[in-house]
Parts: sequence; structure tokens; C-alpha cells
Amino acid sequence: MIVEYIIIAVYSIALILIFMYAIAQLNLLFNYLKAQKTKDNCQQFDFDKPEEIPLVTIQLPVYNELYVMERLLNNIVLLTYPKDKLEIQVLDDSTDESIISTAKHIKELQQTGIDIKHICRTKRQGFKAGALKEGLKVAKGEFIVIFDADFLPKADWLSKTIPYFKNPEIGVVQTRWGHINRNYSTLTKIQAFALDAHFTLEQVGRNSKGHFINFNGTAGAWRKECIYDAGNWEGDTLTEDLDLSYRAQLKNWKFKYLENVETPAELPVIISAARTQQFRWNKGGAENFQKMVKKVISSKNLSVKSKIHGLLHLLNSSMFLNVFLVGILSIPMLYIKNEHTHLKPYFYMMSFFVISSIIFFICYWFMYKNIYGGGFKNFLKYTRTFFTFFSIAMGFSLHNSIAVLEGHFGKKSEFIRTPKFNITTIKDSWKNNKYIRKKPSIHVLIEGFLVFYFAFGMYSAFVVGDQGGDFGLFPFHLMLFLGFGYVFFKSIFSKA
Repeated sequence: MIVEYIIIAVYSIALILIFMYAIAQLNLLFNYLKAQKTKDNCQQFDFDKPEEIPLVTIQLPVYNELYVMERLLNNIVLLTYPKDKLEIQVLDDSTDESIISTAKHIKELQQTGIDIKHICRTKRQGFKAGALKEGLKVAKGEFIVIFDADFLPKADWLSKTIPYFKNPEIGVVQTRWGHINRNYSTLTKIQAFALDAHFTLEQVGRNSKGHFINFNGTAGAWRKECIYDAGNWEGDTLTEDLDLSYRAQLKNWKFKYLENVETPAELPVIISAARTQQFRWNKGGAENFQKMVKKVISSKNLSVKSKIHGLLHLLNSSMFLNVFLVGILSIPMLYIKNEHTHLKPYFYMMSFFVISSIIFFICYWFMYKNIYGGGFKNFLKYTRTFFTFFSIAMGFSLHNSIAVLEGHFGKKSEFIRTPKFNITTIKDSWKNNKYIRKKPSIHVLIEGFLVFYFAFGMYSAFVVGDQGGDFGLFPFHLMLFLGFGYVFFKSIFSKA
């Protein structure tokens, strides 16, 4: 019975943590809906007055971006801003032939009068954080704008963001990500769905109440003074953006999030690229929890509510570990429930997952409706998208749980970039991309085993107990079966 009680205890704790996260999401939904009715009265620079237009440096941190460099540079020079007030830094850590073609392109742009510099390091120390820090040493701008290689800001981006820095308390202005290849495949659709939830419900919900939010690594602007005051970029975690964001806000700098300013970007189109990105984000989140938890708890400038939201924010990625534990233990729980009837009161805990799922469903519907509109047809599309997303997210739970555990236990690893493809339509091909990871991870084999494990869970629904089966967990096991099946077969066979 000791083993059974351990299983019940771990399963229950994981369910409670998921439920707490769901309640926090519900609170963010209320904040989000209230924020939609609030008028923005922030003071702004008047760009009709030349003396109010500040000097800006755009930083483009790149590393082996052969397929998107030309697109990036051609797009960035279209930004409308006085030439004498704009500097562009291409922070190029590349080790392949792209560094030569990039240098040639930059030279051509320089001849047109654009202030653009090609900054190359001999050592990739600190990865992206190191490159940003290096460029900052010689940056002319009072404000620093950062775009990753796959982002395509619109021409008026600077005029829609920089004016908010008139408020001297604002250290960061962050914009919402858009997705140029949202409808390319099921994989891009579910990535877009997850990111849309973050960039609407979560960012607005937190920012509107003064809780911690994060600069998202790109498509945002920093006050240079804020970067230095917060301690500058550090490369000791895989999410340097989250790290500096928390250090800045602990120093009482305010962040301004602009949901209405969209910055289009390209989503990973193959599953190995999505895996790389997910691993880095989730491990970095856990690393930052370990780095920041004591500082957040001990801060005297934060309300209790902001501390709770901050801790749950830092534990975002750890939810994958809880979901994975609940999934794995749900099959033993099914047998325990039907073989030990005296333990049945403990199994009311299972309803927490159902309630949590309903909360997520409601919260994400408001996000979806805000982007695509309401109506019955859109609700049906949303329902299909939500359960597809939920299933595949659970299919990533093993992969992401390993990342989370490495982050919490301090295992260090390199910053592995997400390969870019310059793909926007189904006609574009990714198969000759030289940056694609050729061999699937050993973890894929475990995911294949889990497909059969959850198939056994579905079978178990028909045979447990003496009352003709127990189908309460059947939908959950079906989603886990489909999610792990999708991740496994895509990883082995198509990689797309």
C-alpha cells in the first residue's frame, strides 16, 4: 500500500499545481477583459517635433542565418525614421558562409547612407546575451531595439513604440508577435495558438495590473539606462530575456506592452526546430526560477499578488512536468481506484484536471475570439484547434519535462539556435536546409513507447473493475495517445 499512497500523493500534488496555474490564468483573463475597456493615457513623444525624436540603435543578433539574412536586412532598412537618429548593428556570430554574404550586403547598404555596422566576435561567449552586451558597448542610441533574424517589423514600427519612452519610468516597450506562416501546417497552427495566448491573455493580463511580464527576446525596445541599471545582459541562463526582464522590474522599471502593435515573424516548420526552441525556452524558464525565486519573494516593493503571479510565471515551463506526471500516473491510478474501493474519496482529486481543462478552454476562447471573431462556426473551429493544441502540447511533455528538470538541477548546456527557413507558403520547401538536425533525439524512442503505454490506458478503461470498465480517464488517455503519436511519428518520419 505504500507505493499506492506515494502514487496518489504525487498525482494529487501535480493536479493541485496545475489547478493553481489554471486559477491564475482565469485571473489574467479577468484582467485582460478589464484592460480592453481601459483607455491608454500614457504620455508619448511628439514626433512632429524633431527635438523629441531620440537616437535609436537597432540590434540584429544573428548566428548562421543563411536563408533569412537578405530578407531581414532588406526589411529593416524600410523602417521610417530620421537617418541621423538611427543606427543599425548586425551582431553576427556566424561561423558559416553567411557571414561573407552578409558583409557584402551591409557594405552595399552603407553606400546608400544608412548607418549600419557589421559587428563580429571571434568567440561566441555568452551566446545571444554576449552579442547584445558587446554591441551595447558601442551603441549610440538612447534606446535599443532588438529583432531576431526571422522578424519583419512594419515600416512604422519605431513611430508606434519609441514615443512611449517619454515616461522616464518605462524601461521596456514590447510588441505582440505575429505569424507569417501560421497556416503552413498543424505544427505551425498549434505554435501560433500557444503564442497568441501568451501575447494577449498573459502579457496584457499581467502588465495591466503591474505584475511581472517579460521582454520576449525580440520585437521590443529597451532604454539603455535600464539595461545597465539592471546589471546588463547575462548569459548564465538560456532565456537571457526573461532574466534581464525580472532584474529590471525588481529595480522598479516599468514595462509597456502594446498588444495592438504586431510584429510578424516565422514559426518553425519542422518538429526538430520546434523541439530545439521549446527545450531552450522551458529549460531557461526553470533556470530563471532558480535564479530569481528568492529575490521575488524577499522584494519589499511587490504586493503579495504580484509575487504569486511572478512565481507562477517563472514556473510556467514546470507545468509540463506536472502534466507529464499526471499522464504517467493516471494509468496506475485507474487500477488503484478500481481495486481499492476504500480509497475512492481520494479520487475526487481527478476532477481538478477536468476543472483546469475547462478553465483553459474558456480563457483561450476569449483570446481566439479577439483575433478571429465570435460566432458558432468560429467556436467549432476553436474547439477543434484547442483539443489539437492540448493533445500535442501533452505530446511534448516528456521532452519539455527533461528541459525543466535540467534547468532546476543546474545542468548547463549551449544556446542552440532555432533554424530559420524563409518559408511562408506550403509551396516553399525546407528539405535542403543545412541547419536541420539530422538525427532524432533518444527521447523520441521513449515517446514511441508512451504511444503504446497510453494505448494500454485506453484498453484498461474496458477491463478494470467489476462494473464493466471505467471510462472517466478515457478522453485524457486518448489525447495523450494522439499527442505522443503525433510527436513521435513526425520526429521519426517526416520531421515536418
